[in-house]
Amino acid sequence: MPSILIIDDNASVGTALEVLFSLHDIDALHALSPEAGLALLEQQPVDLVIQDMNFTEDTTSGEEGEALFEQIRARHPDLPVILLTAWTHLSSAVDLVKAGAADYLAKPWDDRKLLITVNNLLELSETRRELDRRREREQRDRSALESRYDLRGAVVADPASERVVNLACQVARSALPVLITGPNGAGKEKIAEIIQANSLVAKGPFVALNCGAIPSELIEAELFGAEAGAYTGANKAREGKFEAADGGTLFLDEIGNLSLGGQMKLLRVLETGRFERLGSNRERQVKVRVISATNADLPAMIRDGQFREDLYYRLNTVELALPPLAERPGDILPLAERFLDSGKPLSTAAATALQRHGWPGNVRELRNVLQRADLLAMGPRIEAGDLNLPRAAAPRAASPTVDPDRSRIETALAHNHGIIAQTAAELGLSRQALYRRMDRYGIPRE
Repeated sequence: MPSILIIDDNASVGTALEVLFSLHDIDALHALSPEAGLALLEQQPVDLVIQDMNFTEDTTSGEEGEALFEQIRARHPDLPVILLTAWTHLSSAVDLVKAGAADYLAKPWDDRKLLITVNNLLELSETRRELDRRREREQRDRSALESRYDLRGAVVADPASERVVNLACQVARSALPVLITGPNGAGKEKIAEIIQANSLVAKGPFVALNCGAIPSELIEAELFGAEAGAYTGANKAREGKFEAADGGTLFLDEIGNLSLGGQMKLLRVLETGRFERLGSNRERQVKVRVISATNADLPAMIRDGQFREDLYYRLNTVELALPPLAERPGDILPLAERFLDSGKPLSTAAATALQRHGWPGNVRELRNVLQRADLLAMGPRIEAGDLNLPRAAAPRAASPTVDPDRSRIETALAHNHGIIAQTAAELGLSRQALYRRMDRYGIPRE
């Protein structure tokens, strides 16, 4: 049962509110003075405070209420406070609301309006507490992950990236091929490094090859090596990446750029561990853990005849889908601080700008933006203007004529961490309208 503390020197006010709340399954405590109210707050937790603005007879300035509010806010910064005020000091209450109080109501109050306000604030307070509990759990999980595995200095602050890293660490000790999917610049190579660092071949070499950066006519030589004279310019024999990675891990980035001929040879190596250098008939044997990555739609390439289906399933024994940075908002600020070499802090406006940007270039774009800002910023902090980000377009309000379906409501709830007020605003609905639709679709009111 939720609990409310009423701080008012008028005993009849306290009694009336206690009766009102008891009829609606809300426990109410009453203190007749600021001192008694503060003492009660230290003795037992409450979910909300309703306080008067004056406590001394013939005093109407509201200064006592302001002082009490400041003391409550200093000791309990997240505790919602409703101010009971007379019209003579309404402006003081409005100023306090702007300073952090939850709401104000004029005396004599309207029972219905008071109950609506209280229930809304209690719901919001419980949602915040649940978010705090969730963040604490996530922090504990991240700490456990960091203590158990070698994360190669990766920033893992968002639940989405934590899930990918956790799965990468779980599959690391197997010898199965892993396919990492995700957009360019999202950090796929870092995931590959984490797999290598926690694998049974952690002490072996880690060799990376970007298949998209090598001309198609040379990529097979890069992979398998070549004998002298195997192609124009091959003046001496050279080993390929498979030989260099023997006893370790070979990371093949942009695997979708590999030619069909190279795909066939790669499939044979994955199945047998055997290959020949270009221009040689002598088979060589290696033991290599292969991790591949792509930003391409490999199933679509299979349908178009551009990628071998048998190779896809051989590479895709375990798939790790790394979301774009925009879908890992918890990673943005920790990554930004990692990229600042000068130690200059981010201003509040700069941090807000970073979180609002869409990051089409993902982590790579974020690194470039912060490194440039770090170099060019003239002040003691990184300001929003130093980031040189494009001005974000104003978000369009949701059209009230479009009734959101179940999927859209669930997506909005997840995006807003279950906070009803924010979800309703995003969907262009009132809170009650959102509740009606949740009930219609059977979405629980958590």
